[in-house]
Amino acid sequence: MSLAFGGNDIDTARPSAGGPPSRGGQRPTDAPALFANQVEKTYPNGTVALERVKLAIQPGEFVSLLGPSGCGKSTLLKLFAGIELPSAGHLRWWGEPTLAAGVGTPGRTLAMVFQEATLMPWAKVAANVRLPLDLARMSRAEADERVHRALALVGLGQFGQVYPRELSGGMQMRVSIARALATHPDLLLMDEPFGALDEFTRNKLDADLRALWAERGLTVVFVTHSIYEAVYLSSRVIVMAARPGRVIADVQIEGPAVRDEAFRVSPEFMQYCAQLSALLTQANTGAPVVD
Repeated sequence: MSLAFGGNDIDTARPSAGGPPSRGGQRPTDAPALFANQVEKTYPNGTVALERVKLAIQPGEFVSLLGPSGCGKSTLLKLFAGIELPSAGHLRWWGEPTLAAGVGTPGRTLAMVFQEATLMPWAKVAANVRLPLDLARMSRAEADERVHRALALVGLGQFGQVYPRELSGGMQMRVSIARALATHPDLLLMDEPFGALDEFTRNKLDADLRALWAERGLTVVFVTHSIYEAVYLSSRVIVMAARPGRVIADVQIEGPAVRDEAFRVSPEFMQYCAQLSALLTQANTGAPVVD
């Protein structure tokens, strides 16, 4: 793999091998779930958050955005979620040029998990998970069934009637993930959801998330600062550099489909970690990025 520093010569708009099949049992071969073409974002104060980002994410991939603070990872995720608008370039969702056209039909649903659990402290866990379904005016019976299944998926089936304050930080993040899963998303955007947790809890949630991704056939875009987390979780890692935010490498992770603690200490895992560490170091010192 040859990589040129600066991002302009990095073609990250290619299909990716690996990852689980889609829910229909076959990997889609048409439009990417997400596509950014020469996307830029400049804020009113003049800060250039993103510069000429070109990136395609195929259905069924688990893609991590890895880079230092200020490299535009969260900004790019907000663009994908429709929370922010690009200053230049264009985005597509399943081939459609607008979020409204691309998202909302069967097989094209989107949910986002933020850095904080953002739970309503006055409402019990089940009510927190049910919130997006209530806003969508889903029948109470169907919503309750979805809530029950989502809580079971994240290992909190017995905690629906407790308040968030009665849960640990890791359990609160599970509730936030359950709330997203209750909407039956095809595309899950996650903005460093485990960054504030201790290493043991973080590793456990990473393993659970990886299993959920495989089981549900999700497409996941995951923001992280952690090289180790990115390698463990991902089918691809997109490396970003700051000043301004841009893509400088696209690394395919050819690890085993089922990943466990043995993978974390394997030579293969360590080799990927070393590769990504070198890319980040070279990119942020301005040195050319090479194999």
